[in-house]
Amino acid sequence: MYQEHFGLNRPPFKITPDTSLFYEGNQRGAALEALVYAIKSGEGIIKVVGEVGSGKTMLCRMLEVRLSDEVDVIYIANPSLSPDNILHVIAHELQLDVNAETSKVDVMHQIQAHLLKKHAENRQVVLFVEEAQSMPIETLEEIRLLSNLETDENKLLQMVLFGQPELDEKLSLQHIRQLKERITHSFNLSPFRPDDTLHYLNFRLRAVGYKGPDIFNKKTAGVVKKYSAGLTRRINIIADKALLAAFSEGGHTVTCAHVKSAAQDSEFKNTINSKKILWTVAGLLLVVGVLAAGIYIGKQDTTETTQSLAPQPLSAPTRDEGQAAVKEEPSTPLVGGTAQPVVTAPNATASRIEARIGETKQWLLKTDGNNYSIQLFMARTSDADKVEAFLRDVPEMLDFTKIYIYETVISGRKWYSVVYGDFATQSKAIESLDSLPTSLMASGAYLRRISALKKDNARNE
Repeated sequence: MYQEHFGLNRPPFKITPDTSLFYEGNQRGAALEALVYAIKSGEGIIKVVGEVGSGKTMLCRMLEVRLSDEVDVIYIANPSLSPDNILHVIAHELQLDVNAETSKVDVMHQIQAHLLKKHAENRQVVLFVEEAQSMPIETLEEIRLLSNLETDENKLLQMVLFGQPELDEKLSLQHIRQLKERITHSFNLSPFRPDDTLHYLNFRLRAVGYKGPDIFNKKTAGVVKKYSAGLTRRINIIADKALLAAFSEGGHTVTCAHVKSAAQDSEFKNTINSKKILWTVAGLLLVVGVLAAGIYIGKQDTTETTQSLAPQPLSAPTRDEGQAAVKEEPSTPLVGGTAQPVVTAPNATASRIEARIGETKQWLLKTDGNNYSIQLFMARTSDADKVEAFLRDVPEMLDFTKIYIYETVISGRKWYSVVYGDFATQSKAIESLDSLPTSLMASGAYLRRISALKKDNARNE
C-alpha cells in the first residue's frame, strides 16, 4: 500500500525469509561464514540457538544459498516426529526406496549405503533440523545415532540443529549428554542493539529501491528496539506498520509516535517490558513471602504454598502415534508411516488424479520454494485406485483445492506424492498438521519444504 509512496520496488519488511534482504550486521554475517566453515569441515553436530523471531530461519536459508554445489541439503521441518518415523522421513528425503514396513535396521543400512555413495562422489550431505527444541528426546537420540556413520576420516552426515533456548535446557539433561558431547560448534543469535536496529531498518529499505533520506533515525530506531526487544521478526512487524502510519498521514519520515502506535497494534505488545514486570512481581512476592514467614512461621503449609507459586517446567507436547482408531484394510504400504487407510473404489478412474496433477504443476511453478506443505502419503502409481478413493472421500476438514499430487521416481519406481496446503511460515504449517484427521496422522504425515517438492517433481520430467 505504501510502496509507491516511498518509491519501493517491493515490501521491505516481510516476515517470511528473503535471502536477498539478508543483513550481515550484529554478527549475522560472521555467523554465516562460521557455519559454512563448520559444515565443510564435516565434524560433529552444529547447534544454532536464538529466541523466537531472532533470524534462525533466515540463516538456514542463507546456508543453503552459500553452500557449494558439492553439498546436498535435506530438511526436517516437523519437530513432533516420533523416533519410529524419523529414519523413514530422512530416507524419504534422500529419495530411498523404503516404505512403512521396512524395518529401522534396513532403513539405516540404506541410508548408510547412500551416504557412502555420495562420499565416493565427493558430495557432502547435510541435515538441517528446524525447531529442534520441540523434538522428543528419543527422536533426537535417533538423529544422534546417525552421527556414528563415518569413514576412517570423515563423517558421512553433517547435522545442524536450529532451536530456541529451550534446546539448551533439553541438552543439559543428564540422559541426553551423549548428544551434547557430539556438538562441536555452537552459535547464539543475540538480539539487535539500537545501532544495529537503525542500520538494519535503513538497509532493508534501500535494498528494495528506496533512494531518499533515511526514513528511520537514531531516535525512532531506538524506540523500535525498545518495543521489539531487538528481535528481527518484531522489528519487521513494527517497521511495516510504522511506514503505513506515516503513509496514512502523507509523511515521508517515521516518527516515534508512528512506532509507538505500531507497537500498540502488534500482538506482542503485552510482552513489552516483560522483564521489568517480572522483576517487579518477583520483588513483591519476596516482600510478601518475608511478611508471611514472619507472621505464620512454623506452619507446615508454608512450603506447599511457596511451591505452588514457583513456576513449573513445561514439557514438550508429544503425539501418541498409536492412537489411530481407524480400521485399516490390507494395502500396499505408503511411505511416511503406517499404511494409509484404504477406501474401496470399484471402477475408479484416473480423472481426479490427472486433474490434481495438472493443478499441482501450475502451483509448483508459481509458489515460493521457501514455503511449507504437508506430506500426507505416497503410493505407487500402480495403486492409483487408492489415491483416487482418497480424493473421492476427502475428509471434510480438508480443502480439496489445496490437495496436490505429483509423480516422482524413487529407485526407478514411479510414485504418487500427495501433499496438502501451502504455508508461508512453519508455525502455520505445524498448526494445520496438528489438526489433521486421526487417519492421516496415523499415516505419518509430516512437513516438507516446497523447494524439496519441486526437486521431486523435476525427477519425473
